[in-house]
Amino acid sequence: MYDHYMSFGSGHWLFMLLWIAVILPPFWKIFSRAGFSGWLSLLIFIPLVNLVVLYVVAFAEWPALRSTAARESGEAGGE
Repeated sequence: MYDHYMSFGSGHWLFMLLWIAVILPPFWKIFSRAGFSGWLSLLIFIPLVNLVVLYVVAFAEWPALRSTAARESGEAGGE
């Protein structure tokens, strides 16, 4: 009976690592493209904090868009 419990526990951690490997890269890429640190994607795995992070990223001014707008206005002003 104890052996069966241990094998389930090992399978559980394997499943969790696989889940992290599937979920983490897209969030890392999204945060990086938006101009935020990719490390913010680690907060997705903390309950309730993940909702706060998603709302902050969704409604904040994205640094990547800010730098793109500054570049475009600099190019338009230089012509």
